[in-house]
Amino acid sequence: MRPLDRPTADEYASWFRALSDGTRIQIVSLLARVGEPMTVGQLVDAVDVGQSTVSRHLKVLADCGFVLVEHVGTASWFRINDNCVECFPTAADVVMGRPVPAVPAD
Repeated sequence: MRPLDRPTADEYASWFRALSDGTRIQIVSLLARVGEPMTVGQLVDAVDVGQSTVSRHLKVLADCGFVLVEHVGTASWFRINDNCVECFPTAADVVMGRPVPAVPAD
């Protein structure tokens, strides 16, 4: 048996690194549950962490694709990237050598 190819392993590693912090997990969880874009201020209020810290975490999450940002005027709106989040459980299965879960039929 061979390991994952290096580009795939590196991509998955960036996802796992992005989720290796409790505040980032809170942000991803909140954005996924709310289902609509939120501002940094709204996220700061929800996770009870300073604005600069939340902004830094959002950059990490945006860099790996978990979070998408839309700039409207002077405001930035952040939302969950559903495509990336849907791939994450499959990535975990692949890394662990488990069969990839079947995609449910529409």
